[in-house]
Amino acid sequence: MKFPGVKYEFNPNIFYSGYILRKKLLLAINKYSGFMEGKMMDFGCGSKPYKSLFNVNEYVGVDYHGQGHSHVNEQIDVFYDGVSLPFPDSYFDSVFSTEVFEHVFNLEEMILEIKRVMKPGAKILVTCPFAIPEHEQPNDYARYSSFGLKHLFEKNNFKVVEFEKIGNHFDTLIQLRISFFSLVIFPKLNKLGIIKKIFEFIVYPIYNLTAIIFSKLFAKKQSLYLNNLIVCEKL
Repeated sequence: MKFPGVKYEFNPNIFYSGYILRKKLLLAINKYSGFMEGKMMDFGCGSKPYKSLFNVNEYVGVDYHGQGHSHVNEQIDVFYDGVSLPFPDSYFDSVFSTEVFEHVFNLEEMILEIKRVMKPGAKILVTCPFAIPEHEQPNDYARYSSFGLKHLFEKNNFKVVEFEKIGNHFDTLIQLRISFFSLVIFPKLNKLGIIKKIFEFIVYPIYNLTAIIFSKLFAKKQSLYLNNLIVCEKL
């Protein structure tokens, strides 16, 4: 499946270190994108990498201007202060937020604030990681299990409509091994120039192809996985 509207970083090939993580995340978001409709808020939108996947009437990108992430060259529609969203009650028909919740230190309060600006019956689609390295430091706060994420929404009067674990045990182990090379080994080779590039050119596709070929053999083993995807309805 091709996604011409999604940039390479979020729709990579096997030569990219985050191929397994990003490709599976893209496919999952696309699978559930139909839940989003009307006026949609992309909470923590960044560069809006998945905007082309949604068929909505209005797309409003909201983000927080703080440490850990530069918004240079990102088309943020509205900035918020980390506490209050500058919208009236019951304003949005749907909300999308991908790989953001792990960075929110006051998540339960923020869920209630997001709920405030959602219309009754509106849907929210969220993805957040379960097993990936720290990133965008120092604003990396938490990893949520499937049970923890469901509980957060249900206790705040949302109905869980869909939930999916993205990736399986095998995918995760392979992705973590690639991360070891990209974050620990290869930085030590920076001074070697083209030699480093050659190693990357060899290592990344070998591991990524291994995951592609053997992942289905372990499809049901999901106690260790890469990402959560949840769709909830405001009651």
